[in-house]
Amino acid sequence: MKWLTGNTEEILTALNEEAKLTQVDNQKVEEQVRQIIQAVIQNGDQALKAYSRKFDQVTLQDLSISKETIDLAYQRVEIEVIKALEAAKENIVSYHQKQKQHDFMDTEKKGVLRGQLVLPLARVGVYVPGGTAAYPSSVLMNVLPAKIAGVKEIIMVTPPSDEGIPDVILAAAKVAGVDKIFQVGGAQGIAALAYGTETVPKVDKIVGPGNIYVATAKKQVFGTVGIDMIAGPSEIGILADETANPVYIAADLLSQAEHDTLARAILITNSPNLATQVEKEIVRQLATLPRKQIAEQAIQNHGRIIIVATIEEMFTIMNEIAPEHLEVQLTDPISYLHEIKNAGSIFLGEYASEPVGDYFSGTNHVLPTSGTAKFYSPLGVYDFVKYSQVTYYTKEALADAKDAITILARKEGLEAHARAVECRFN
Repeated sequence: MKWLTGNTEEILTALNEEAKLTQVDNQKVEEQVRQIIQAVIQNGDQALKAYSRKFDQVTLQDLSISKETIDLAYQRVEIEVIKALEAAKENIVSYHQKQKQHDFMDTEKKGVLRGQLVLPLARVGVYVPGGTAAYPSSVLMNVLPAKIAGVKEIIMVTPPSDEGIPDVILAAAKVAGVDKIFQVGGAQGIAALAYGTETVPKVDKIVGPGNIYVATAKKQVFGTVGIDMIAGPSEIGILADETANPVYIAADLLSQAEHDTLARAILITNSPNLATQVEKEIVRQLATLPRKQIAEQAIQNHGRIIIVATIEEMFTIMNEIAPEHLEVQLTDPISYLHEIKNAGSIFLGEYASEPVGDYFSGTNHVLPTSGTAKFYSPLGVYDFVKYSQVTYYTKEALADAKDAITILARKEGLEAHARAVECRFN
């Protein structure tokens, strides 16, 4: 891991320069994705099957996954896995139920009623990535908040393979309550959800993580449909003092590094001794890690140990980084909660390891990355609803407001607006 030292300004400057160097020119990807989207718009299912042959080396007869296939997959999954999925579901539901918002109406002024309706989206698309690992937990995290919000239909897409969709993914979809599943991935899967094909229905919003092609496709179809966020590689930031356990810190840093060679793992501490112990512990733990090659590359290229003098500096720098996951392993960690301004998901204390949130606590693990926690939030029930405003005026109430309305309308040069009110009193 690379070490950074100095004052706050020097460290932030170094981090900003590193961020500039890691920015990738995605112009080629943008054009490839644009062509894929156009092909899906023009050729529908035919394009989806052609891209499955080209990118996934799979020839598909049917894009949809039957209920019988899902039920058989569920039956093949180990009972302890099903029990773990059900337990995680219970926690996710209990947490996200508290995010539900309700309609309101007010009658503060005589003759005036104002209000807001909270309306669920009709149909949502969930993208579940394939590739180097299967993520049944992501199925639960994306689907259950939508169910709680009242979404009527949830469509899931996931890349095909010669062996079929992993049983555990289909089992998780059954546990979560997905309505339809289609074996289509990549940018073409996003295009199918955004525009619809003969088989895949058009949705109102697309959620779920994916590779750079998926992220680029979501960006390009935004406006035609809603999206949750543009997510980048996973990341973790840890704040720790001399009382922290280096074994725990190293394990938690590696828990994110094993996701992706581009994943970021950052420790900020005021203890050089702790930093040295953590670095040694990372080397020791890497030796037996099944995904060592991925984690090691991430740690070498994107792992950082930042040494500062004070806890105040630790929070200043981490708030600027705005990590996806933030662990606070300081003495009395809860007392520092008010110091955190930018973070996707916060883990307090040495026993709130980040994987607790990934799988079980009930908090969502679909989180803003790459500093976007400054303006994005974790996925939640609020992502699956929209709001409509309600206004009612009696004639008497409008009479009281008429002059103010017409004055403002004419000040803006919009005479028809003024007349639309005045005609009701002629």
